Amino acid sequence: MQFLRDLRPAALAMAPWTAAILTAAAGVMLLASGATPSEPARFMRLIQITPVYLIEAAHFLSSILGLALVLLAFGLRARLDAAWYATLGALLLAATLALLKGFNWEETAALVALAVLISPFHGAFSRSSRLTRMEITPGWLFSAACALVGVGALGLWTFQHSDYADRPWWRVMADADAERAVRAWAGAAVVLFAFGVWRLFVSAATPPVVGEHDPDYERVRAILAKAECAEPGSNLALLGDKRFLFSASGESFLMFGVRGRAWVALGAPVGRRDERQELLWRFRELADSHAARPGVHGLNAEDLPEVVELGFAIQKVGETAAVPLENFSMEGRKRGTARRAWRKLGEAGATFEVFEGEVVTAMLPTLQAISEEWLSHHAGGEKGFSMGGFWPGYVQEFPVALVRFEGKPVAFATLWTTASRSAFSMDLMRYANEAPNNIMDYLFVELINWGREQGYQAFEFGIAPLAGLDDRPLAPIMSRVGRLLFERGEEIYNFQGVRRYKDKYDPLWQPRYCAAPHKWSIPWLMADVGLLSSGGVSGLSKRPKKLEEVKTEGSPATAVA
Repeated sequence: MQFLRDLRPAALAMAPWTAAILTAAAGVMLLASGATPSEPARFMRLIQITPVYLIEAAHFLSSILGLALVLLAFGLRARLDAAWYATLGALLLAATLALLKGFNWEETAALVALAVLISPFHGAFSRSSRLTRMEITPGWLFSAACALVGVGALGLWTFQHSDYADRPWWRVMADADAERAVRAWAGAAVVLFAFGVWRLFVSAATPPVVGEHDPDYERVRAILAKAECAEPGSNLALLGDKRFLFSASGESFLMFGVRGRAWVALGAPVGRRDERQELLWRFRELADSHAARPGVHGLNAEDLPEVVELGFAIQKVGETAAVPLENFSMEGRKRGTARRAWRKLGEAGATFEVFEGEVVTAMLPTLQAISEEWLSHHAGGEKGFSMGGFWPGYVQEFPVALVRFEGKPVAFATLWTTASRSAFSMDLMRYANEAPNNIMDYLFVELINWGREQGYQAFEFGIAPLAGLDDRPLAPIMSRVGRLLFERGEEIYNFQGVRRYKDKYDPLWQPRYCAAPHKWSIPWLMADVGLLSSGGVSGLSKRPKKLEEVKTEGSPATAVA
């Protein structure tokens, strides 16, 4: 008994794939049985005691159940508990129908044996997802279609080489047994076609987070206010579009977004360092239990050891620019352009101030007017998930840096701060139509000076997408494609312009990564991040009302996005 208990973990690990293969084989067996002639002697004995309509119904339904088993095999491979229950039911029903359609006791024995074999392994199917959420891929549908075509060809060959061989096959179609086989095969084909069309158009249901509830913002604020491990971007937790996992102590959280079956964590867990690994494991296990695709976006190099422990594949997606503040100086040849713009605007009447709390609330109408002017010239509308948007409740959470020109507010930036003062950054960065050129250079220099006075160690400029990827012969294919886009994709996004603009401040460039369970799923993860941030395909298709010269010399509007 101890030996059997020791073998149980290995058996549970093998059960999903084993059950999937055997169930698919059982489904093909039923399809083949329905498309081939019945055994004459058995059929004659059966028809003497069973109504014809019952035989016809059993024959037809048996083929439909065969197709269902082929499709359920995918759910078993994905460890869905609903697929386990449905498979047991389908096997037992098909075993009964096998007796009614032609007294095929061998089929009945095989189907019952398979049901008995998989019944003890319910524990291996731990994903509590409904069958309607079972992700049937195009490849799986194609495989099922090939199986259906194969059994149809088998049936045709069998009828041609049976006792009817001395007659043309199209004459045989008039025979009742052949008609029965054709009906069963055609019924399965129609069901597969209808199912395939439905899967093409159905929208994936959003999986619920069982046992976890979106918390009151006060809980998130409390963690951000004292977090040992937090980056400026951790403040996106207050955007209102995330779900949260909290540690047992309540002093750490992991935030993530949900799009269909994709669960995308934004950055590493926030809070205590010793709780990060446990939160990452809980995130992966919870996504797995709901048949979701987990991924993590926006990791830095320090986060990689913990993510590698999850078995995730890693891909570099760009670099972030950070300016150390302790010894920063505007002097030097490389910063000459920014230095001249800053001094020129200061002499022309530009002023800078940072305010927060009730002052931000009072200034909201002015800030919103500037924001709407800025948005009218930029595609895509307000963002979300990995980028902040101008939502009044969200803007009031942060300090706001405001630039006035000749006494009139013309530009502002909301500031992401950290409790440890390790770094701060900008979130929203917008300017009015009448703002002078180079207004952003003026704002950046003033923010650097302000951050140093407040005791921050670094000022982060945000990410330069696809920067720093290698194009070596042995580099990963995704890195090589990313490098090609960085060098040749200026019509899609100003990749090199973003990098050059931030380079004016001579920052330290730090790599950023994303992670997913498989290397092939990383492109899907990146697409999900883009769609979550833009609000879906409709958000990507929005266009600006009119065009305008950007206000910073040589810089893109998304320089700090």
